[in-house]
Amino acid sequence: MLLGLFLPVLAALLWEGAVQAGLAQGRLVPPPSRILATLWGLAQTGELWVHVAVTLWRILAGFAIGAAAGIVFGAISGSSESLRRLFDPTLQALRAIPSIAWVPLFILWLGIFEASKVALIAVGVFFPVYLGIAGAILSVDRKLVEVGRVFRLSRIGLARRILLPAILPEAVIALRSGLGLGFMFVVAAEFMGASEGLGYLLIDGQQMGKPDQILAAIIAFALLGKAADSLIVLLTRPLVRWQDVARERL
Repeated sequence: MLLGLFLPVLAALLWEGAVQAGLAQGRLVPPPSRILATLWGLAQTGELWVHVAVTLWRILAGFAIGAAAGIVFGAISGSSESLRRLFDPTLQALRAIPSIAWVPLFILWLGIFEASKVALIAVGVFFPVYLGIAGAILSVDRKLVEVGRVFRLSRIGLARRILLPAILPEAVIALRSGLGLGFMFVVAAEFMGASEGLGYLLIDGQQMGKPDQILAAIIAFALLGKAADSLIVLLTRPLVRWQDVARERL
């Protein structure tokens, strides 16, 4: 943790020193002291917490919908070759569509309110979760499945006692990837006429010519994303603690 902070802290100190020494103006890229002062000011007025809460709610709702759909379709695609041939080509084609291309369609279908924003985030979460779950099921050692059949496990027993433990590490990684995409898509979602949220702070900073506010919002995104990712790892660690390799990867 401390080692991971070394590079960003070093870069911040160097830039702060360069601006304080007059080697750089810091007009378009403000020094860390100005960015922290902006964050502190937003926090003191309560404005920051309102934007953070709105953004987190949108990500949570979009992540829940996208992850649930990704798990269902991933499980179907990974467990049945015929269904995989039916679904996968279409889903892979949809996956190639840029996120911004969905924006006008979702606005037309769902309006500019919360539904369109949550739907866009759910699309971003869906594909990595779908690919991760399907790939994890396909990579399960067939010998394990045969052992389950030798012991005459039912389909539910086979899924619970063999498939689920085998795919859990990959499933956790897929959820982490989906959450990361959710944070990326929330910015595009909040460009769709939002009046609250960290994405709105970015737009407001651009329109008002406030680079310190833009960077403050970016830092808030980074901190929230890292905290959410760490929370997923913390919550899922007990599920994979029996696998030494998986525990090290997570």
